[in-house]
Amino acid sequence: MADCARPLLDNEQEEGASVRTTRLAGAVIAVLALALTAGGCGSTDDAGPATKGKPAGAAAAPDRVEPLAAAPKPQVPVTVTSADGKKVTVASTARIVPLTPALSETVFTLGFGKQVVARDNATSFEQAKKLPVVTRTHNVSAESVLSLKPTVVLAETLTGPAEAIGQIRDAGVPVVLVKPGKSLADVGPRIDAVAAALGVKSAGDELKTRTQTRIDAVQKKIPQPKEGKKPRVAFLYLRGSASVYLIGGGESGATSLLEAAGAVDAGKESGLTKDFTPITSEALAKAAPEALLVMTDGLESVGGVDGLLKIPGVAQTPAGMDRRVVSVDDGVILNYGPRTDQVLRTLVDQLYANGS
Repeated sequence: MADCARPLLDNEQEEGASVRTTRLAGAVIAVLALALTAGGCGSTDDAGPATKGKPAGAAAAPDRVEPLAAAPKPQVPVTVTSADGKKVTVASTARIVPLTPALSETVFTLGFGKQVVARDNATSFEQAKKLPVVTRTHNVSAESVLSLKPTVVLAETLTGPAEAIGQIRDAGVPVVLVKPGKSLADVGPRIDAVAAALGVKSAGDELKTRTQTRIDAVQKKIPQPKEGKKPRVAFLYLRGSASVYLIGGGESGATSLLEAAGAVDAGKESGLTKDFTPITSEALAKAAPEALLVMTDGLESVGGVDGLLKIPGVAQTPAGMDRRVVSVDDGVILNYGPRTDQVLRTLVDQLYANGS
């Protein structure tokens, strides 16, 4: 089974369909074997409101981050406590390597874009696109990182393999680990962690305030649910090239986002406690979603809304019958970073389109 799964993951990267967060990647890999057993190996910033029958996200704005107005003035050297408990001293921010999309987004937004010398394969926003890639299928290449002579590496606790992180540390490079984001409550602490590691605490405070203010502004405009009934939304992870179709549960990372949008996570409410479970007609019937939240690349990989409705059980859900699909960019959907307000706005605009 492992021989079957590995090439599929490589193909996904080459096709631009890689999972967009390290935490989500870990969850998907954990259930990939089960999903492939069910379906076989198979063959190789804001979106406007969606209309029924039309794939969402067609009018997406340019994928860019918005740096703070003031240039950063790092106070280094600085010693911080990494998320794994290690004390790490950062003496220079001249050459930064962030190893996840969320960390890259935060570093660039804090104003350090010119000092970033590499990116992971899933980071896709415009300012970072031309940087050399130092990961493959979510695995860090220590040799690639070290060849760029970084002065600090930022990673998440799930970034791996652990041997690669250890090799970078053994070479004398400061490596600061940050806890992965699982909910909106993690946005501020994650910004704090990155800002502290780069010696710009005041810039971190400014970015936290800006981000929270924008999230609050989006939430104030969420329509009141009709008859007090919140929409039920299921988060689906789709990779048609690998015949991988999963429904998110309580640990998928999408629950907080859906609740912030005034919705109910249908997968969690139906009793799915794990991160992801292979889609079955029974699971979808029990979840009874009124809308489906998907990643843009995932929706494209199954042939758009028409292809999504061909997955067993989807067409029979209230969401399927109404063709009510919400699509959010892979590169930001579960980052819980400085662009969380954009993710939330995209979700809200589509979910409540046409007054629904």
